[in-house]
Amino acid sequence: MPEPLHHYVNGHPIAGNSGRSAEVFDPATGHVSAFVPLASRPEVEHAVASAHAAFPAWAETTPLNRARVLFRFKELLERHADDVALRITYEHGKVLSDARGEVTRGLEVVEFACGIPHLLKGEHSMNVGREVDSWTEYAPLGVCAGITPFNFPAMVPLWMFPVALACGNTFVLKPSERDPSASLLMADLLKQAGLPDGVFNVVHGDKEAVDALLDDRRVQAVSFVGSTPIAEYIYARGSANGKRVQALGGAKNHMVVLPDADIDGAVAALLGAGYGSAGERCMAISVAVCVGEATADALVEKLAPKVAALKIGPGAKDPEMGPLVTAAHRAKVQGYVDLGVEEGAKLVIDGRGLAIDDHADGFYLGGCLFDFVTPDMRIYQEEIFGPVLCVVRVPDFETALALVNEHEYGNGTALFTRDGGAAREFAHRVQAGMVGINVPIPVPMAFHSFGGWKRSLFGPLHVHGPDGVRFYTRLKTITARWPEGARHAEFVMPTMK
Repeated sequence: MPEPLHHYVNGHPIAGNSGRSAEVFDPATGHVSAFVPLASRPEVEHAVASAHAAFPAWAETTPLNRARVLFRFKELLERHADDVALRITYEHGKVLSDARGEVTRGLEVVEFACGIPHLLKGEHSMNVGREVDSWTEYAPLGVCAGITPFNFPAMVPLWMFPVALACGNTFVLKPSERDPSASLLMADLLKQAGLPDGVFNVVHGDKEAVDALLDDRRVQAVSFVGSTPIAEYIYARGSANGKRVQALGGAKNHMVVLPDADIDGAVAALLGAGYGSAGERCMAISVAVCVGEATADALVEKLAPKVAALKIGPGAKDPEMGPLVTAAHRAKVQGYVDLGVEEGAKLVIDGRGLAIDDHADGFYLGGCLFDFVTPDMRIYQEEIFGPVLCVVRVPDFETALALVNEHEYGNGTALFTRDGGAAREFAHRVQAGMVGINVPIPVPMAFHSFGGWKRSLFGPLHVHGPDGVRFYTRLKTITARWPEGARHAEFVMPTMK
């Protein structure tokens, strides 16, 4: 019998009382593995109240002692990394080695946040005027919220809350209701690490819970990762309520392959970047832009048999690709494959109808490869978020660059070439937030910041790294003079003498 999950508020598991719940599936089998409660507005407000009450004491905790809690959390998360990865695999479907990699990338942000005593150091200027000093401080905001997607149920929350907590904020996490268990385990590990009750809370839910977080005046900042329509909604509603918002949206990431590129290397990169995690990554390569017919012919010839031979099965057995997250999402992706055929693209490899022995009810879809895709097709324009790669053929470098720059999304992009001049020109002129040169998935390390351009990001600040610290703090500048005698009033704009 599937078990009911719980919220986590004020340091303790709390059963849901809204009367509403959602099914959590094991994508490998298609069977329901758990029921997750969907929080009502009062339940969300209770979690926010807990975080709000815990904020003053946590904000006054020294950065060094906040870092020590995170150091202990890091040690516990490393010790339980396989437990977290297994929860991801059994609820999301991604293969176990990929789930372990997700935990590792999240741990890197915890490591970054452990350096918060240095990161919060302000600037100091002595004698900006005669006997006048000036310095800056970084103050925490208060209660912060994170709304995270199904495709990275550990990594994306770890991009948010370690930096927020290190900066002295309290946090309410609303994870995806499709794979919520990893967040509950991390909440328990934070408590074991010595985090005070109420500083970190988890509430599950759907739109009702999201709207409650966006509307609650005690929530000062909201970070979101997901699709562009929802990102736009969250940015607009949160901003209208006076909150600081960073909302990361969708993507259509292009990999440009020049004629001088190592084709074997490009094929290997596309195989992993296009079909890893069944394409359910905001940084997945979904478009290969081949410069020249010969380049495209060679790439498709070598790539097609590898896509057809992908080892697909239950994620716990660690094949190359696992199932998609839900039956509904698989149907949506298959609909795009149907559409691509109708639009006139050449379906070189058709992954529809894939059957896995002993897992007939699992949410599987084989790798799909389209050639002769054109920019007017919806399969080119829209984010598919599945194991579907489109090959677009262009005559030259300038056309390829224009194609990337004209797309509404600007999350990430890559160029494969041996030409340093072309690489330098591409990196300088391309309109995307993250650029790889012979690197297909250029996700920055934790001490840099992650985020796209155009309709891939709403808000001025990216996630983690220096922008993460800026997002979760407000700057204060102090100018001080210690009087030694009577002063005369001045009625003009103050200037330093």
